[in-house]
Amino acid sequence: MNKFFILFPTLLLFFVPVFIVAQNVTDPNELINKIEEHNIQIKHLEEEINLYNQEIESANKQATTLQKVLKSLDLTKKKIGTDINLTEKKINKTNLTIEQLGLEINKTEESIEVSKKAIINAIREIYALEEINLVEIILLNKNISEIWNDIDNIKETRDVIRDRSKELSSLKLEMEQKQSDLRGQKNNLVSLKQDLGGKKEAVIYTEKEKQNLLQETKNKEETYKELVKTKEELKAQFEKELYEYETQLNLIVDKDKYPEPRHGILSWPLYNVYITQRFGRTIAAKTLYLSGSHNGVDFRAGVGTRIKSALEGTVVGVGNTDLYPGCYSFGKWVMVKHDNGLSTIYAHLSVISVSNGQRIETGGLIGYSGNTGYTTGPHLHVGLYATQGVRIEKYVNSRGCKQVTMPLADIKAYLDPLAYFPEN
Repeated sequence: MNKFFILFPTLLLFFVPVFIVAQNVTDPNELINKIEEHNIQIKHLEEEINLYNQEIESANKQATTLQKVLKSLDLTKKKIGTDINLTEKKINKTNLTIEQLGLEINKTEESIEVSKKAIINAIREIYALEEINLVEIILLNKNISEIWNDIDNIKETRDVIRDRSKELSSLKLEMEQKQSDLRGQKNNLVSLKQDLGGKKEAVIYTEKEKQNLLQETKNKEETYKELVKTKEELKAQFEKELYEYETQLNLIVDKDKYPEPRHGILSWPLYNVYITQRFGRTIAAKTLYLSGSHNGVDFRAGVGTRIKSALEGTVVGVGNTDLYPGCYSFGKWVMVKHDNGLSTIYAHLSVISVSNGQRIETGGLIGYSGNTGYTTGPHLHVGLYATQGVRIEKYVNSRGCKQVTMPLADIKAYLDPLAYFPEN
């Protein structure tokens, strides 16, 4: 059998089917210009959001009066509104990028077809030339010049096959990269659409929080001060009874059942990490918690910030302690049981985006940060437990939180999240 027919099936391995169709056949230069316009708009919106964040941070530090709290809520609502606008711009840009990649993939596919046909034609040509051997060429009464031309034609055809094969291999790699980019952009689009929905819910939450505050205080400063004082007293009561209860749990916590502390076992739950309170006996913990010890890590996170799972696992609990008046605890919370003997909790959320029993990947969407429960301002609280030592159950021993379902843990089960997060 001719050796070039042996080569032919191998060459066909380069030809991969492409099922991508451009959404709208548009001038590529027009697409590039539109994408650049969106990049400029996105940059301006990000700068506007940064200014809002600075104003909100300043307002929160001064939020000791009702009017200042209301101002902070109004700023937060405006900031999330701008964030929604930013997300919509990113969605539009991503759609344009997907369209651009679709056009590029179609163009690459056409180039692959051209190279494929060139190789097939070259193989046919060289096969026809090699069917006549050198002796037959001489016997055909050809002169020496014609014989050398035939030999040169065979060599040139082989060179064409070699060059086209290299080109085809390069086009295949280019196609794979563009298809990978396209999948990445489509995943990004799904994430952005999730964010858009979550942020819209966060706006509703912020407006509801403002209306509830006005209803509770009747827009009177003195009533607000009394409300804050009552909440502080109820929080202290809750901390006292919780500490006493968890101290007496005596659950089995085997250190061999979960990993020893090592940086990088967990991933950060936020894209931008700023720690506002660490685990253990901190200055703030001495004033905020009866035990004098903070049982998790707090991160700066404005209302509507995307919260990610620190590790793959299964959602084993979601709840909202605010549904029970007088229970000043986690607010909206999500707990994930991981496969390595650890469990994490994410608290004070404004929006919960998962359901009980759901499997979630590392970096998967948990929800959006907020100011629910008892807090001194919007933030994310992350707690880490040895799974053996934590239970999700009704807190029947509580007075203010009686019948509330929430995580309860032996104090031995509380672990320092920063010992498991990447090195900061």
